[in-house]
Amino acid sequence: MKPVVAYVRVSTNQQGRSGLGVEAQREALSRFAQSEGLDLAAEFVEVETGKGSDALDRRPQLAAALARARALRCPVAVSKLDRLSRDVHFISGLMTHRVPFVVADLGPDVDPFVLHLFAALAEKERALISGRTKSALAAAKAKGVKLGNPRIEAARSRAVASLQAEADRAASNVLPIIAEIRRSGATTLRAIAEALNARGVPTPRGGRWHAMGVRNVLARS
Repeated sequence: MKPVVAYVRVSTNQQGRSGLGVEAQREALSRFAQSEGLDLAAEFVEVETGKGSDALDRRPQLAAALARARALRCPVAVSKLDRLSRDVHFISGLMTHRVPFVVADLGPDVDPFVLHLFAALAEKERALISGRTKSALAAAKAKGVKLGNPRIEAARSRAVASLQAEADRAASNVLPIIAEIRRSGATTLRAIAEALNARGVPTPRGGRWHAMGVRNVLARS
């Protein structure tokens, strides 16, 4: 089994003391590793904010996870992209460490460009929210005002729709092949992924198939 280093982060001391979010992230990473045939070789848990240009300096557990991943020559895995950061500059900086990242809820084959896209959307969303005080948000919500910049929301919707359309087109191309593989006797997600790789069928991004990728395609059938 290929190793992977798990990184779990909660944003406040209160969350850290209560365990809020930690177990959910662990469960998501465990399911991801099991479905993809990965070995969770190490786990690093951080209780710290993700904000600020010196965020990495204030996150020693992330630095330790990067070091361990380099030693094992394996990726760092997170349950969701925002567990690394919602700051696209911070995400870009992490890429310079030459340690690959996998995000459980995005699947194993998401390339750096898509990670940057999601990070940019998350960063813009955070900036819009942080520009308002809690009292202003509460007052607007009480009045039934819909918050957010319509142009940003529209751009985000278009980006998500484009990604979904691309995934639907890719699924329609590979589903007949999966059906044929199933008829030949393959029943598990991993067996189907191995059969696709043996036939030289690439993923939509030109990579190798894994169980999670097969599951995502089947979910669109």
